[in-house]
Amino acid sequence: MIDTHSHIYEPEFDTDREDVIRRAREAGVEQILLPNINAESIVPMLNLCHQHPGYCYPMLGLHPTDVEPANYQQTLANMQEMLEAPNHPFIAIGEVGLDYYWDKSNEIEQEDAFRKQIEWAIKYHLPLVIHARSAHRRIVDIMAEYHDKPLHGVFHCFGGTEEEAAELLRFQGFMLGIGGVLTYKNSNLSKVLTTVPLERIVLETDAPYLSPVPYRGKRNESAYIAEVLQKVADIYNISKEQAEITTNNNARRIFRRMEER
Repeated sequence: MIDTHSHIYEPEFDTDREDVIRRAREAGVEQILLPNINAESIVPMLNLCHQHPGYCYPMLGLHPTDVEPANYQQTLANMQEMLEAPNHPFIAIGEVGLDYYWDKSNEIEQEDAFRKQIEWAIKYHLPLVIHARSAHRRIVDIMAEYHDKPLHGVFHCFGGTEEEAAELLRFQGFMLGIGGVLTYKNSNLSKVLTTVPLERIVLETDAPYLSPVPYRGKRNESAYIAEVLQKVADIYNISKEQAEITTNNNARRIFRRMEER
């Protein structure tokens, strides 16, 4: 299995990070992809990748809830300098996007940061990992502005309707990131996925958040992606092995730089 979205570099794992990685390996997780969230998370993320080469892979991006109107422009400029380095380690631009759930006061700055990072993906030929919360319509509208550009990536943590899934799948180079929400009894995602080709999804945990059943309410970790895989196999009425092969191939098709590192 490939966990395409995990934040195990965050402080929630400071006391047992190596145990978390050991459990992931034992569960059959063969790679963990790490989306960045802000300037402060870059160093711990890269340190973890240096400690586990060929297993943990970093992305670079400014999360929408970390877009501070006073300094986000400088933060983005510093990040772009890293992308200009010829041998930079980053396999994607992420985690980027829009989040209007908590705060819309920085809506203009969020959209500006999102557009700048879309342009990075185009310029540096990297996939985009897109966060959207209470912002589906605006995400679709902004992405439509780049319909003629060679963009690809993942719509992270998808949990929307059949109509929203269909809208996102119109962006041909993109997958839907599916995680623990799929296992929740009150989620409609199982039904929605019956309208989504298996070739258009990748698996993710979003650790430490959104733990799948039976771990809901506890800290999430990459090993728990096995619960998501089992649910995917059940929905598509295929073996776990086939679900694993297909979703891994999907991930490798999006995150091509991972295979080159």
